[in-house]
Amino acid sequence: MNEPLYLVGRILKPRGLKGEVKVLPVTDYPESFSDRTVLYTGKTTNAAVRRTVAGASLQKGMVYLRFDGIDSREGAEQLSGSMIFVPESDLMPLPPDRAYLHELIGLKVVDVNGAVCGTVKDVLRMPAHEVYEIDIGTGCILFPAIDEFVIEVDLEQGVMVVERFEEFL
Repeated sequence: MNEPLYLVGRILKPRGLKGEVKVLPVTDYPESFSDRTVLYTGKTTNAAVRRTVAGASLQKGMVYLRFDGIDSREGAEQLSGSMIFVPESDLMPLPPDRAYLHELIGLKVVDVNGAVCGTVKDVLRMPAHEVYEIDIGTGCILFPAIDEFVIEVDLEQGVMVVERFEEFL
C-alpha cells in the first residue's frame, strides 16, 4: 500500500473464545469502527496487515472487533499489542477548527511577537488534556494544548502561535 496509514486504535487483549479483540480507540470518532470494513493491524505501519472486519461493537468507551480468519482466542491473542491503522483516505473529515494529531507534528511554534520557539515533535495525551512536546533545539518541553496558551494553529502556513511560552522553559 502506498497511502500513509494512521493510528486509530490499540488492540489490548482477546475477548471470549471466538477471536474477538478489545480495542482502545485512539480517535475522537470511535463510532467510525462500526462503519469500517477494512482495517490494518500491526506493531508498526510498515508491518501492518490488511484485515477485513467481520463485526464491531462499542461498549463503555471500548471497541470490540472480529476479523475474518481469526476465529479463536489463540488467533486473537496473536493480535494483542498490535496497533490499528486506517489509510489517509479513510480518515473522518474534521470541522474547520480541528486537526488530526499527525497534522500538528512538525508545525513551527512562534510566540505572539513572531519569535520562533521550536517545533512540535509529538502530541501526548495526559489525564487533564493533551500537551505538545516541543523541540526547542537544546531539548524538549511540554506545552499545554489549551486555548489559554495556544492562540492559533495555521496548518496551511505550518505555524502554531502561542503565548506565555517562556513560563515552560
